[in-house]
Amino acid sequence: MTAPTLRHRAYEMLEPEARDREGLTLTNRLIILVILVACGAAIIETEPSIAAGRTALFYAIELGCGLVFSVEYLARLWIVPENPRWRGVSLARLRYALTPAALVDLVAVLPTLMALGFGGSALMLRFFRVIRILRLAKLGRLSRAWTNLVDALRDRRHELMLTIVLSFIVLLVGSTLLYWAEGAAQPAQFGSIPRAMWGCIVTLTTVGYGDVFPVTLAGKVAAGLIAVAGIGLFALLTGILAAAFGEAVQRHREAAAIAALDAAAEAIEDDSVDAAGERARAEAALEALEKAEKVASKPPAGLP
Repeated sequence: MTAPTLRHRAYEMLEPEARDREGLTLTNRLIILVILVACGAAIIETEPSIAAGRTALFYAIELGCGLVFSVEYLARLWIVPENPRWRGVSLARLRYALTPAALVDLVAVLPTLMALGFGGSALMLRFFRVIRILRLAKLGRLSRAWTNLVDALRDRRHELMLTIVLSFIVLLVGSTLLYWAEGAAQPAQFGSIPRAMWGCIVTLTTVGYGDVFPVTLAGKVAAGLIAVAGIGLFALLTGILAAAFGEAVQRHREAAAIAALDAAAEAIEDDSVDAAGERARAEAALEALEKAEKVASKPPAGLP
């Protein structure tokens, strides 16, 4: 069996999906720690009473974290050919650099470049701090739960789009009703449909800031109907997301179980010294798969 190359080892260290075992590598854990330190420093630095007199400290933290993110970004570009998705693809590294995950990694490096190359105007400083907080987005690529969530959103994009369109229709109809019912009594707040939209949004989301509210009987009835419609829309959205997320998790478990069975079969055929261990892991994966299928086939509570 050919020994893995240095680039393949780096690929396994950086990409959670490349490992046969669950969990994060030590490298991934260290990257998460650096992300949290960088974001924590960016948040604390906005408090003048804490940041006063500690400019050098925060600058050193920024440079240190930026160096780690820069090395990680270059390493991810280096290991692109090891990823089955990009293997054999022309201009693979360039195409990978344009993916959302790679752009997030690049955004994580930008604050350090800005700190080194730009002056201290107030607007640029605020923009610099906002970008530093966006480094939290890097945590998504290190979480399989996040991957499941993205898959769930992708699978149910049509249902979600229908829900968004339905929400806009309810918003438009509700704004029109509030304009008709409250326009004469409160022209400053409901004198036009665009003005009434803010009141409708507040009612639809059941926030109730108190700055806009109906005073007529017709307006109160319309607001009540809008509030009930808002609850129904959020319940519909929650149901769609919950079902999609459950299906994504189920697919992930099935894929992991099948991969474990394949690995066990290969180990047995090759007469591997670790065949017993592979067989044990495969049996555990198969048992988990059977349990998941039983849970998935069980009807929800309250149904026959």
